[in-house]
Amino acid sequence: MTRSPAVAAALALLLALPACSTVPSNSPTVQITQAPARPVDEIGIEPAAPEPGATPEDVVRGFIDAAASTRQGHPVARDHLATEPAGTWSDEAGMTVISPDYATVTTEAGSVAVSASLVGTVDERGVFAVGGETRFTREFTLEQVEGEWRITNPPDGLIMAEPDFERLYDERAAYFLDPTGQRVVPDPRHLIRGAAQPTTLVQRVLEGPSAALAPGVRNPLAGVQLRSAVTVRGQEAIVDLRALATDPAPMLAQICAQLVWTLTQLQPIRSVVVRVDGEEVDLDGVPAQQTVDDWASLDPDAVPVDGVGHYVSGGALRTVTAGEPVPGPAGTGAYALTGAAVAADTRTGELSFLVGLRADAGGATLVAGPYGGDLAPVLNGATLSVPSVAATREEAWVVRDGTSVVRVPAGAPPQPVSAPTLPGLGLATSLRLSPDGVRAAVVVEGPEGPALYVGTVVRDDDGSVALRDLRDIAPSLSQVADAAWRDSDTLLVLAGDAGEERTVPYAVGVDGWGLVDVPTAGLPSQATTIGAAPTRQPLVNAGGTIWQLTGGTWATLVRGQEPLPGTAPFYPL
Repeated sequence: MTRSPAVAAALALLLALPACSTVPSNSPTVQITQAPARPVDEIGIEPAAPEPGATPEDVVRGFIDAAASTRQGHPVARDHLATEPAGTWSDEAGMTVISPDYATVTTEAGSVAVSASLVGTVDERGVFAVGGETRFTREFTLEQVEGEWRITNPPDGLIMAEPDFERLYDERAAYFLDPTGQRVVPDPRHLIRGAAQPTTLVQRVLEGPSAALAPGVRNPLAGVQLRSAVTVRGQEAIVDLRALATDPAPMLAQICAQLVWTLTQLQPIRSVVVRVDGEEVDLDGVPAQQTVDDWASLDPDAVPVDGVGHYVSGGALRTVTAGEPVPGPAGTGAYALTGAAVAADTRTGELSFLVGLRADAGGATLVAGPYGGDLAPVLNGATLSVPSVAATREEAWVVRDGTSVVRVPAGAPPQPVSAPTLPGLGLATSLRLSPDGVRAAVVVEGPEGPALYVGTVVRDDDGSVALRDLRDIAPSLSQVADAAWRDSDTLLVLAGDAGEERTVPYAVGVDGWGLVDVPTAGLPSQATTIGAAPTRQPLVNAGGTIWQLTGGTWATLVRGQEPLPGTAPFYPL
């Protein structure tokens, strides 16, 4: 999947900074029955109506071009339709995004066949699904209306070329809560630009999470309604809700956090006033004008203060601070580690739980214990993946023998994780939990080679845990070697370079949108493993040494000195 230079640059910037966009500071007052779907103001040049004498192929191409209109109801697109379908066609039934080099061919039957690479689809709620290697095909029939060719069988929804989609739509997150209530969890949505965006984004939150994410999160705003459109005045947004109980206070606090984290993505919004039936909410210690600083405890990308990068060298666990060994026997090489993960105490933020992987004559062993203390064997297997942790629980996850997912809670025996679709995909070689613990990225060796999947972690009331809905989010990448979470909704991926026989890094959104190259400048050879965490410099193992990405260039851990030997880099969470 390709991206325009402007989009590629913006997404590359996402590696270091949260996303933002310019949104007009005024919002029209409307009666809310549903969120306004399209802005009143125009963005760019409006498509043209069909010219007299246009050929059937011209009319079909004009209909696709007219999807880029920002006018309510897409009247120009309807001008390309015959009389009956022009009155019944719906432009709000989702969107199909295709490559700009699509082909149109007139068939022997007189219809026009359209063929293109399918970039992806966007449903009515703005949820994107990557198209991958799938081809889009559609055959349009036409008839003459007053001597002009017009389409008789338009599909409901829009068919839009990728450059138009990039120009008109922003990706923004609707935020929900992880099961522990410790973090807000992003659910990417694609929204048309314009003054209606704040209202539309809040409406998406009220409607609930996407189908894939829904089993893994909570939504305290379920059943709540907007009393009026979201008003933006200067840098302040005002949200007025109804059908919301203001008690208990903890739930109201979570609702406010959802709204604040959701709306402050949009420029120029910096604060949010939440009202219920016209009255401002009253929460102890929280001002009327709420900012993300008031809800920093639910930051989706928070990391431990002491969470510096770690890696393995000569069987010993070390930190990126000049290669210093970690405290305790793990730092001396006593366990001959080949990989590790470290979790922080969810109350204090101190590094507390260490899980290490070592190779044995009969396979692999997982050892676990307190950070800086003695480790004990907890799990064996013919193969074990490098362990992974999340920030919301002191537990580690691994894949045993390629098909069985196991979680190891601190101080408790290992417990199986149901992953019903994994065996049918192939053998998993890597599993990485997202920082919030709600998703897992899995590298699976399948019939077409290693590919990247993302699934949802579902925790039931009876204590059972499952990894569901594994989705191939980067089907255009081949020979995926490793992946790590750059933040709560972005992955860094090591995969094959289509132009050369080597492994290079990429970045991609959790929904598959926004695949871009990551710089390789400075690397002595191709990277084999990668470690990342929010607000931290990504790490890779290249040529048996550790490198960190700084300002677009990979550099040694100690500036001006030789690279330090090491493998399996990671960050504590």
